[in-house]
Amino acid sequence: MDDVGARLERSIEDLLDRRRPEASICPSEAARAVDPEGWRELMPEARAAAGRLAAAGSVEVTQAGQVVEVATAPGPVRVRRPR
Repeated sequence: MDDVGARLERSIEDLLDRRRPEASICPSEAARAVDPEGWRELMPEARAAAGRLAAAGSVEVTQAGQVVEVATAPGPVRVRRPR
């Protein structure tokens, strides 16, 4: 994992730590926190960072409230703490 991937993982964790336990975030929030100007280019890596955290068990990736595999989920996803 490169430095950007590690920064995105930390950003996801930090954003979730600052939210209510039941809240979720969009991976774009982490991308914006890492690079406010170039966040769109970071979106594939932000989704990948969410996937790594989900594989480690520290987050869940959801779509329409259901837990999904980020690698195969088309369209927008959310990231939350495991329930």
